[in-house]
Amino acid sequence: MKKGLVLEGGGLRALFSAGVIDVMMENHITFDGMIGVSAGATFGSNYKSGQIGRALRYNIALKDDPRYISWRSFFKTGDLVGAEFSYHVMPTELDVFDYEAYRQNPMEFHIVCTDAETGEPVYKQLDIMDYEGLEWVRASASMPIVSKPVLLEGRKLLDGGIVNSIPLKHFQELGYERNIVVLTQPKGFFKRRTKLMPLFHLTMRKYPAIIKAMGRRHLMYNEQLRYLAEEEKKGNILLIYPEDTLPIGRTELNEEKMRHVYQLGRASAERRLQEIKNFL
Repeated sequence: MKKGLVLEGGGLRALFSAGVIDVMMENHITFDGMIGVSAGATFGSNYKSGQIGRALRYNIALKDDPRYISWRSFFKTGDLVGAEFSYHVMPTELDVFDYEAYRQNPMEFHIVCTDAETGEPVYKQLDIMDYEGLEWVRASASMPIVSKPVLLEGRKLLDGGIVNSIPLKHFQELGYERNIVVLTQPKGFFKRRTKLMPLFHLTMRKYPAIIKAMGRRHLMYNEQLRYLAEEEKKGNILLIYPEDTLPIGRTELNEEKMRHVYQLGRASAERRLQEIKNFL
């Protein structure tokens, strides 16, 4: 029976997930594979490279650097999250990603992107992390409106959370029968239609499939929550989620809030550590 880990996105809310996975790494909990979406992919890659604490560390270290996440970066490059700096300079020079440890870890690592022209999900397994691999991770986390699509394998790609925010069903189709799913919204959360649709119509005219997907994203997400509840009742998954709405915005680089959200994730995993071990 293949054991999997599923991480949703949510920008800096995913520091909750980073806290969870750091505790699991510290306790030598392993999986056959994991799948991450958006920030779940960027932070989750550290599980395969075995780098405890890295996600929180570099976010704090770079919080005031306009090359990282800033409106200056957006107006200068078209990407709120600086593409070259955040995905290539930072992991190779500033907080070095352990590419060799990543390669040697047998755990599969999958990510989800969205094809900007078709509105369909694009799945990619990354066995090695190199320049192209980092571009795939960047694509998975490229939020519409504030990011340019990433061109890979002839496709223009954006944030995977647009069409598959919690890819449990896809992972099950790949043979992962027993999964831990880490969410960044509390139990009982219900997504509503985004109020930014007028802005999507204005800024994403070249990509009508993205506009359409964003218009129904709340329906997709709430259906996924319903499916999670069913699978939890069957005993097929273990859900880990914050007790309350996380007090941080998607791109809010406030050190106190980042540390707090990360600690909430750690506390959740520590509290349920024996349950996690028993489930696996």
